[in-house]
Amino acid sequence: MSTVAERPAPATPANDLVGEAPPSPAGPIEPAEAAALPKPPVVPLPRAAQILRFSQRQIQYVFAARRRHGDVFRMRTTMPGGPVVTSHPDHVRSLFTAKPEQAPSLTGESPLRPILGTGSVLTAVGPRHMRQRKLLLPSFHGEAIERYTEMIRAATEREIETWPIGRPFALAPHMQAITLDVIMAGIFGIEGVPEPRSPEGRMRTTVKRLVAASTSPFAQASELMNIGRDEPVGPMKVGIGILDRPTYAVIEARRRDEQLAERRDILSLLLQARTEEGETMNDKEVRDELLTLVLAGHETTANSLSWAWERLVRNPAAHEALREAVRSGDGAEEQIEATIVETMRSRPVVPFIGRRVTVPWQLGDYGVAADTPVGMSILLVHHREDLYPEPFEFRPERWLGRKPGTYEWIPFGGGIRRCLGAALAMAEMRVVLEAMARRLDLEAAEPEPERALHRNVTMIPARGGRVVLRSRQG
Repeated sequence: MSTVAERPAPATPANDLVGEAPPSPAGPIEPAEAAALPKPPVVPLPRAAQILRFSQRQIQYVFAARRRHGDVFRMRTTMPGGPVVTSHPDHVRSLFTAKPEQAPSLTGESPLRPILGTGSVLTAVGPRHMRQRKLLLPSFHGEAIERYTEMIRAATEREIETWPIGRPFALAPHMQAITLDVIMAGIFGIEGVPEPRSPEGRMRTTVKRLVAASTSPFAQASELMNIGRDEPVGPMKVGIGILDRPTYAVIEARRRDEQLAERRDILSLLLQARTEEGETMNDKEVRDELLTLVLAGHETTANSLSWAWERLVRNPAAHEALREAVRSGDGAEEQIEATIVETMRSRPVVPFIGRRVTVPWQLGDYGVAADTPVGMSILLVHHREDLYPEPFEFRPERWLGRKPGTYEWIPFGGGIRRCLGAALAMAEMRVVLEAMARRLDLEAAEPEPERALHRNVTMIPARGGRVVLRSRQG
């Protein structure tokens, strides 16, 4: 039976910039109950138009659908029947806390499959996902994060010194350079930048080039060609082939390493891992994990940092509050955290996640049948006026003295599918934001806000977060 979830009392007093959504029943129900409830309204556009709009203009699409239909609506896509989309936190809670077999992740049907393969921790479901998650989790928590912190700081200071003064430039490539070095250090155990001619160095160079090329119209057309496929075709196949060569070279070189048994980097752990039946991972399985960690592990964090500065340089009060807190040392940690949380609320890099309910489900006033894909629009949840008054304003102060709710702030997803690298991502953003606010005086390169550009499952600043550096402190 579905229920209206009982919410715990807020840990800190509410302010007028954070509110609460009215309760809404959600969860598994009996088939007869589902049949008695109305079905979610369908967005009245041709299937091809909906696929194109959702992939290229998701913001406009989902906000228009919510204005017309409310919290719950149904799309028409390549998925049979089309996914139901919700933006109510009680509905999110029901999906995040469901038994895994009742609401498995839709990442197994993700457009990332042709790129990352079907067996990585991101695209796998069921026992395979849990096995890989347990194997990798220690590398992204606790002492591991502490070891990475100084590495992040050094990479940030190294990058900052190269930035031009008085000339517009995009932050995104520089943020990617920092986060790529950090994630590769954790994966491969390499301090600093790898030697250019080494397998790791060639992989790093290839990743940077392919990420830079992925925003072109040519690349976006290729993404549309690969919707619903397990294996890449066309230009995407060519690009993945270019990346696979250094990736497999890295795996081969590490397998031959005489010190493999003593190493504790992620690649070495993957190569030594065994299932309960004693089986090891083959090269294809290791490759899928490496690409997942390298691409997902640096791209999303880099673009969150780019969005943070895109917002800060266009919101003088927020920018000055961060700079003053950091440079004076008065409340710096809290102000940095509030800035990060507000950035990820207002500009979630991954704007949409989903589950496939295997039993009938209630979502507010509506019932959906078993085997229905249900998407949670992070964009819409984060821009509810009842949850976040003035939702389109960038207001870090809404988080001062307050923690975000588990089902109201979901940039990392939730439940057993919560982002494996969330703790590392937050650590990176804290260090980078602090260093930049302390040392740099930045301005917007253009007064107009940057629109969101959709790349595969991510939402990035269309111009890469362009700024002008006016001065750099020693």
